[in-house]
Amino acid sequence: MKGTGFLLVDGLIVTNNHVVEGCTAEDMKANPFGAQEFGFSKMATDKDVDLALLHPSKHLNGGLEIGPDRDSPIGTSVSTWGFPLTYNGPAPLLSVGYVAGYVKDGESGKEVKHIVVNGAFNPGNSGGPLFRTNDNRVIGVVVAKFHLYPPLVAQLIQALANQKSGFMFSGKDQNGHDQMVSEAQITAMVLDQFYKTTQVMIGEAISVSELRSFLKKKEAEVQ
Repeated sequence: MKGTGFLLVDGLIVTNNHVVEGCTAEDMKANPFGAQEFGFSKMATDKDVDLALLHPSKHLNGGLEIGPDRDSPIGTSVSTWGFPLTYNGPAPLLSVGYVAGYVKDGESGKEVKHIVVNGAFNPGNSGGPLFRTNDNRVIGVVVAKFHLYPPLVAQLIQALANQKSGFMFSGKDQNGHDQMVSEAQITAMVLDQFYKTTQVMIGEAISVSELRSFLKKKEAEVQ
C-alpha cells in the first residue's frame, strides 16, 4: 500500500490516516525524490478527520508552511503533487484543477470540512498537499476522489475478490512472488482497476482549518 505525504517546517510529515491504517510507525518507509529512503519513529493519527502525523527517523531540512485559515473563492486554481495509481516516481507528478465548492463529510460520524476540487485526483494522491496556484503554502490535504459508480459496485467487486472457485491461474505479483488467483479474482482485479481509475475529475481535500486543528492536538505525541 502507498500514498503521498509532505514535510512541514517543524520536521514532521503529514499524510492520510487511511494511507497508514493497520501499520506501526516502524512498518513504513518514505522514498523522497532525490534523497535516501528513511523510516519513522513515532506516529499519531485521527481516523475521524483521516489525517496522520509522522516523525521521521532522521532530521529533514526544508518543509512546507500551512496557509491562512480562510476559504479560497470558488474557481481558485489549485494544484497538488503526488504518486497516483501505479506510478512510483522518482519525481512526484503534478495535478491541477480549481476549487468547485465546500462540503461537510460525515462518513466517519463526525462532520469534517472538505474542499471539493475539479481536478485529476487518483488513488495514490491521498495525503498530498493542496496549494493555490503560484503559492507554496498548504491549504488542504488530498483525501478522496468521486467515483462514477455507487458504493454497491465496490462491494460486489470485493465479493468477487473473495471467491477462489473455478480454474486457478499462477502469476507473479509486483514483488516477483508466485501467486495463485481464481477466475473470479482475476475478474475482480480488472474491475477494481477500472473502477478506481475511471476519472470523474472531482476530488476532495481536507480543509486547512481541519489540518490546523489536527496538528494542534497531535504534534506533542510525535515530538
